[in-house]
Amino acid sequence: MRTMNGDDVLGRLRLMPDPVMEAPPSDWEDGPALRRAAVLVPLVLHPEGLTVVFCQRSKLLHRHAGEVSFPGGRIEEGEDEVTAALREAQEEIGLDPASVTILGRLDTHRAGSGYSIAPVVGVLAPPVVFRPDRVEIDEAFEVPLGFLLEPGNHREETMFWRGADRAYNVWEFGDRYIWGATATVLLNLLRVLRAER
Repeated sequence: MRTMNGDDVLGRLRLMPDPVMEAPPSDWEDGPALRRAAVLVPLVLHPEGLTVVFCQRSKLLHRHAGEVSFPGGRIEEGEDEVTAALREAQEEIGLDPASVTILGRLDTHRAGSGYSIAPVVGVLAPPVVFRPDRVEIDEAFEVPLGFLLEPGNHREETMFWRGADRAYNVWEFGDRYIWGATATVLLNLLRVLRAER
């Protein structure tokens, strides 16, 4: 696939199809979604190419310790998805909501943890400074979009869980292992950018 520049990416995102709002249960869950959450999928418009921002979660957390995620969390009462995603990004990595231009929303993802996740895509112009809270998030880091779009950098793996083999998506970037709900949301974004969705 040819390299996508900022105009290509922004054009595709502005034309993205209406998202699937009520996703069916995934292979990883066995009941209705119990909680609603929103994540921000931040893209940084560097002159040399776009990057996607991820978080490295603290190893001290009780759930999803040490995993790679997008900034986000539970939608609080009275919040919409965009407000929740921006609030969580500010709390977790110090991202100023005013610096983010929201471009749209990806399909809802039903996670095995019982969350119904609304991914909101936003773009930022550099320079971008991250201030992880050091409680939930140890570090924020960027991965070049070109790396993520390269088919050879994506693979599927399986895990035996709750009596069956379950497939999941994986990207490895250095020592970063992107999988689970984060990888599913990422794959959704990449399909939009490739005009496969």
